[in-house]
Amino acid sequence: MSEYVAECVRMVEESGLKHQLTPMSTIVEGDLDEVMEVILRCHKKMREMSNRVVTSIEIDDRGGSENAMTYKVRSVEGKLRSK
Repeated sequence: MSEYVAECVRMVEESGLKHQLTPMSTIVEGDLDEVMEVILRCHKKMREMSNRVVTSIEIDDRGGSENAMTYKVRSVEGKLRSK
């Protein structure tokens, strides 16, 4: 599967959107339309490469929030250090 994941991550990188590769998913942060566009491009590319594709999307859409990935991680890390 890593060949397919790498191709999608390349596409996300080319989009310029903030992202984070994790062991079980790739998190993409940015304008909803831009994020959905890159997800659709990745899905279509995978469909070209394989006979069957499953794309799972979880959306956390919160107004007025920027750099949510960074904030969420720092918040947890701060709580770990305070104990």
